[in-house]
Amino acid sequence: MDRRRERRLDLELSVQIWGVDRNARPFAEMVRATSVSAGGAVLLDVHSKLHAGELLDVQHEARRAQFRIVWTRPGETGIQALPFEPAIFAVGVPKTFEMAGTG
Repeated sequence: MDRRRERRLDLELSVQIWGVDRNARPFAEMVRATSVSAGGAVLLDVHSKLHAGELLDVQHEARRAQFRIVWTRPGETGIQALPFEPAIFAVGVPKTFEMAGTG
């Protein structure tokens, strides 16, 4: 049973992340985001050493927000947007399912 509160889309988006790693060193990386929702995502290909609970800045296209690292495992990092941060991932009904015209 899935415990997620939000619908996730199996997209793969390029995002930039930056912050301070567990060795107190600043970093910036281009990574991939997948399993995307309005409030979170799974990051792939993160090379910096990160811990759950740390904060991370994430930018997708021109939108950016702060996220908390929820979990990490080799090759994957789960993130959740902080309260009151803007939704940076355009998650909604895919354009192929939108109705053409207004009536």
